[in-house]
Amino acid sequence: MKGQDEQFFGNDPLAVRDTDHYTEEYVTGFVDKWDELIDWKARAESEGAFFIDQLKARGVKKVLDVATGTGFHSVRLLEEGFETVSADGSPEMLAKAFANGVSYGNHILRVVNADWRWLNRDVHGTYDAIICLGNSFTHLFSERDRRKALAEFYAMLNHDGVLIIDQRNYDALLDGDYANKHTYYYCGEDVSAEPEHVDDGLARFVYRFPDKSKYHLNMFPLRKDYTRRLLREVGFQRVETFGDFQETHAGDQPDFFIHIAEKSYRRDEELKQNYSTAVTTAREYYNSEDADNFYHIIWGGTDIHVGLYESPTEDIATASVRTVERMADKLDITGDTQVIDIGSGYGGSARYLARTFGCHVTCVNLSEVENDRNRLANEREGLDHLITVVDGSFEDLPSQDNAFDVVWSQDAILHSGDRRRVLEEVTRVLRPGGDVVFTDPMASDTAKREDLKPILDRLHLDSMGTPGFYTREFTRLGLRKVEFEDHTSQLTTHYGRVHDELESRAGELKGKVSEEYQARMKTGLRNWVKGGKSGNLAWGILHFKN
Repeated sequence: MKGQDEQFFGNDPLAVRDTDHYTEEYVTGFVDKWDELIDWKARAESEGAFFIDQLKARGVKKVLDVATGTGFHSVRLLEEGFETVSADGSPEMLAKAFANGVSYGNHILRVVNADWRWLNRDVHGTYDAIICLGNSFTHLFSERDRRKALAEFYAMLNHDGVLIIDQRNYDALLDGDYANKHTYYYCGEDVSAEPEHVDDGLARFVYRFPDKSKYHLNMFPLRKDYTRRLLREVGFQRVETFGDFQETHAGDQPDFFIHIAEKSYRRDEELKQNYSTAVTTAREYYNSEDADNFYHIIWGGTDIHVGLYESPTEDIATASVRTVERMADKLDITGDTQVIDIGSGYGGSARYLARTFGCHVTCVNLSEVENDRNRLANEREGLDHLITVVDGSFEDLPSQDNAFDVVWSQDAILHSGDRRRVLEEVTRVLRPGGDVVFTDPMASDTAKREDLKPILDRLHLDSMGTPGFYTREFTRLGLRKVEFEDHTSQLTTHYGRVHDELESRAGELKGKVSEEYQARMKTGLRNWVKGGKSGNLAWGILHFKN
């Protein structure tokens, strides 16, 4: 018979992969020490007013804390004036939370013992916000349980409600990049929370305390993009992800991810007003006067993509058109073909396709400045009846399902902070039998993240796609790989040519492109060339069929 301080995982702790087991893991002895691990004061200082500010910015008044634990966030919410209900699946945790509420400010917590999978049964009413913090969602081991819990959360939110849910950075743990900085969620001194075992279905952590006692938790290692996908599929309209209370593209690997999922429904025409952080960053960049003048002068205002060069000194525009021709040769395009070009830039590819084949092309692009130039060029060439230019993001394509025979893209998808989402959107709008043909500056399948850091920092991204990534993800979505025509050497040639043009045409750029922008661009171009020559980058034409 086990005592209050004893956990029981059986003869094989690594085989314990059951959602319901968490109630046995939070034994009284562990719960009593939990606040040593958290350290309320240090945690409050580390996270600041992040969650409070997010809730107040959305006009939230009524909050359901579904992972109350020992009450840290419930008490903070009460102190900030939010009407708060505190729920948890562990009676031991709720008892400790109630006692803490009295100790910290004499707050009487409204506590409910509830299982997320039947939340509506045990907790009544609807809420402006639901918070699920402290890495708690990882206690659910089956996808069925995760979907059921999220559906319960969704149902208990008001129509414009928000769910805030966090998780440890299991991506780093699974990929061998884990380095817990012990700065944010677990702030206690002389305590530790470290991974003891990890595989794709289990992350077993050991918690050690100053009195030499130790406890374990078995959790499911959620990948960031997987969690984001589940949130969208349950019905949340907009999901923003932060790392250690900042946008995930800022800085190095975070310890924790925080997902903020909004329930409020948005029509297609409203989606462009709600770009993700990564897309917004790219949009602001390409809309800037410096970027527009640079690309328009150096590339000629027609294309902004990597070219296929027959010589290292060939004209950039000529090589760029050759890429378009090579991609088009892989497809059977007629006057009846419907094409969507995602990340279309100035529309040079769309005009080539419309002019050559008489097909209709829909250009979706995030930069209104580029789109205006695109529309003017289409009118000048008399192609505007064949080309539709739409302001929008490829993470939320403003198009109906099964609308296009061809999805086309050139060197644009890298700008997304959620490439899986882009590929899901691509698959959604593609007709059965349709083709996806695209290029993208990628990391090589063997590249290490630290080797890519100069490029990632320049692009304000936290990762790049790889040939293997695109193959795996499109295969998962039901598409068949036709080929990856590897032209990685052209990447270094191209960025070398752009660098040379930038230096030789400095006088032409004077007064149109700032010196600061030119200096940053030269540094970035050198990093691209270096990355290509070192084998850390990849580029070529990828072709998949639905």
